[in-house]
Amino acid sequence: QVQLVESGGGLVQAGGSLRLSCTASGLTSRTYVMSWYRQIPGKERELIVYITSPGNNTSYADSVKGRFTISRDNGNDTIYLQMNNLRPEDTAVYYCQAIHQLLFSWGQGTQVTVSS
Repeated sequence: QVQLVESGGGLVQAGGSLRLSCTASGLTSRTYVMSWYRQIPGKERELIVYITSPGNNTSYADSVKGRFTISRDNGNDTIYLQMNNLRPEDTAVYYCQAIHQLLFSWGQGTQVTVSS
């Protein structure tokens, strides 16, 4: 079973930047999809971006396109989410997800709060 540990959340002013990290352990191959989701209380969890391995194919939600960038470091099985030009509506708990060997794994979530 893959375990995911996220870090990097916090409080930032509108227009600022944060970088989230998600480190995976337990991967048995380099074939997987890793994603970032976010969830606002009372709303459904929203997929905002994913990245594939191999291939580094990515897809972004319209709400973050042009502001957020996902990247992957295979050397330490970590993905990153660089978030620029943050807006108050980006405030949410951000979750990392991995799909590996047909199994889904989730991180514990990290809070991102953007003040206006």
